[in-house]
Amino acid sequence: MDAATAPDTRNSLPGTGPEDGLDAARETLRELFGFSDFRGRQAEVVSRVLKGASTLAVMPTGAGKSLTYQLPAAMLEGTCVVISPLIALMHDQLRSARANGIRAATLTSADSDWRETMDAYRAGQLDLLYVAPERASQPAFCDLLTAAPIALFAIDEAHCVSEWGHDFRPDYRQLRPLMDRFDDVPRLALTATADEATRADILTQLGIPEGGLIVAGFDRPNIRYTVRHRDNPVRQLTQLMADNPGPGIVYAPTRKKVEDIAAKLAAATGRDVLPYHAGLDPQVRADHQARFVASEDMVMVATIAFGMGIDKPDVRFVAHASVPKSIEAYYQETGRAGRDGDPAQAVMLWAAGDFATARQRLGELPDDRRAGDAKRLDALAMLVETPECRRALLLRHFGEDPPAKCGNCDNCLDAPGVIDATQVSRKLLSAAYRTGQSFGFGHLQKVLTGSSDERIEQRGHDRLSVFGIVAGEEAALLRPVARALQARGALVATEHGGLALGGDAKAILKGEMDVTIVQPPKRAPRSGRRERTPNPVGDPLFDALRELRRELALEGQVPPYVIFHDAVLRAMASERPATLDALATINGVGAKKLEAYGERFLDCIRRH
Repeated sequence: MDAATAPDTRNSLPGTGPEDGLDAARETLRELFGFSDFRGRQAEVVSRVLKGASTLAVMPTGAGKSLTYQLPAAMLEGTCVVISPLIALMHDQLRSARANGIRAATLTSADSDWRETMDAYRAGQLDLLYVAPERASQPAFCDLLTAAPIALFAIDEAHCVSEWGHDFRPDYRQLRPLMDRFDDVPRLALTATADEATRADILTQLGIPEGGLIVAGFDRPNIRYTVRHRDNPVRQLTQLMADNPGPGIVYAPTRKKVEDIAAKLAAATGRDVLPYHAGLDPQVRADHQARFVASEDMVMVATIAFGMGIDKPDVRFVAHASVPKSIEAYYQETGRAGRDGDPAQAVMLWAAGDFATARQRLGELPDDRRAGDAKRLDALAMLVETPECRRALLLRHFGEDPPAKCGNCDNCLDAPGVIDATQVSRKLLSAAYRTGQSFGFGHLQKVLTGSSDERIEQRGHDRLSVFGIVAGEEAALLRPVARALQARGALVATEHGGLALGGDAKAILKGEMDVTIVQPPKRAPRSGRRERTPNPVGDPLFDALRELRRELALEGQVPPYVIFHDAVLRAMASERPATLDALATINGVGAKKLEAYGERFLDCIRRH
């Protein structure tokens, strides 16, 4: 990665150690990143790192987690060793770090310059060294680390260390022995997704004291959460793409679904839509990912393996074509939208069959995991079925106490009606029980509405007490009630496609529990307008600045956002700086970028 030739930024920085404190850190923040001050609880995390205190920081995606170790790495003597789960994520962060003048390198199986990187580390010429947990746990890597001073261990995606987390990685359990060999080096664990049990486990597994926990909150107010029943996914996703002309991610549950949805969306919209899944040729997959990272309007349809290694800030929407694995997974995946702070959308399309399949899979899990996963699935069903604020439910799941309404989810923006569906639920559950708990919804619907056919007559179901007891408005509620009961687990799918009683079905039948459902919409609501675009006022200067950014990105072979985010370009278009000193005052314009790009952006401003 040619790390040895990178300039030593420490020589030009005002802070060289923890004794300089946050004042020096703020000067370095301005010099390197072009930011006037810290955001959220970044300052608290950085302060602990500079003091040599081990820390677990739980910060929402887009809150600037990487800055909390990149900034100290540029100030402290020694190298910050960053353990990260995906090569793509490391390379993405590497580009951004170098663009800001930080001496960084990766040591991965995809890097051919590993000898140069190791030599640069031994020579003390690296501020940051990124490695995967699989490599970090090897004895040879531990031996390499003894050859030069270490400033900090930073463990990214730290929830992977916990069996309670939604993305457990066994290799993360090998990090504690490595770090214990360097017990004087502080540890900084970072994650955006960890409930209370997972946080406690991370602290234990990584040897971080309880007093080192910093929870910065989970709210992403710029993301609009929307949940819709899946009726025509291609039409629904096509409308979403029309409302959001920027980059987007659509998650589909299988490789086949990925291919199918990608092809249909491309045909329906004329947009650049590509598939991504493990079944593709590795070179094709890498090419698709690279094109997405560099694009300003591409949509990627992918399995959930995609996105964890993508630090793309300008994703305008994330859509799930079926339910995710859990609320934790949902939060992590939707968090890939709107990292730049601009408005973004998170849309989930669901059907009762999604929950039926998920509950069947619970039976395949080991006993010690089944209860925890069932609890997570129940929480996800509550998110799907709630008529209340979805953001509030999401945040309460992570232990926060949010306001009752957020004003930026579908239920807050267009409050749904609520129906007492207890009687219909009891009739449907009774029909499932009396027909032997082996028939699907279509059969039960016919029995309840008195629509006899040969199959019903042969089995004597036309003589049951539940035959024909549902009519009129109740009949119209049968399908949404069935969806709701399956989501909460009161109706579960059998091996042969029937519906059987489960969960709280008996309590509902006995009158011990009521059932309310959201009133089914006659038609999925449409906003009639697009979300705010990067150029809301149609300023030709902004468009010119974006075009210059594309040229610079091609010249440097980096994604456009590595040059500057849209917010920086909007500030340039608004303030129209005429000198380098004036340009340097814009948030996000650091010294290295000012030197590299400043004159060309000023020239563009002068010409427009």
